[in-house]
Amino acid sequence: MVEYAYTTVTGKIKSLLEKIRSAGVPQKVTTAWMKTIGFTSSNDLTLIGVLKFIGLTDQSGVPNSTWISYRGANHKAVLGDAIRKGYAELYAVYPDAHLRPNSELTHVFSISSTAGAQVVSKTVSTFKALVDEAEFPASSEPEQTTMESGPLHVPAASQSASMPIIPQKSGTGPGLHIDIQIHISPESTPDQIEKIFESMAKHLYGRNGE
Repeated sequence: MVEYAYTTVTGKIKSLLEKIRSAGVPQKVTTAWMKTIGFTSSNDLTLIGVLKFIGLTDQSGVPNSTWISYRGANHKAVLGDAIRKGYAELYAVYPDAHLRPNSELTHVFSISSTAGAQVVSKTVSTFKALVDEAEFPASSEPEQTTMESGPLHVPAASQSASMPIIPQKSGTGPGLHIDIQIHISPESTPDQIEKIFESMAKHLYGRNGE
């Protein structure tokens, strides 16, 4: 079971995040530090647990590299990444959890923890308040390869070569012209490139290196 962090003052999440970006980095997030930046209510202390849960501090409350990164220009994307990691179990169910309605979030939080209905409701509100201050860039496409065997197995890159294949006519029907394009990694050595063309000549044209 996952014990999701939540705050009873979700309306203050935005202002706390703004303070993190504008105030100095504390040695540790404590009750005293929270009061110095204006969070004096006893309920405000529940915000500390949220910061720990999404990984802006370690479990003892010490700000980490994510906290530092969040103070930069890409703070919304940094927060989005922190949310994905903190709510990893939720994102395992819904990869687009930040776009899901409250009803679906409530269901996941209910079956994933021992919390009661009131706590689950606050958990959903906490998550949504964090999401409102974050951005979730689409994941980049994985690098594709054009061949999967022998010396032709190189990733697509800036260098490319193409060779036309013109099969002999069988005597009937139209002729057929086919182009095959090979993408060659810029890290390939001259020997590797030579082997690529030797392999193409052998398997496509029946040449044996003469």
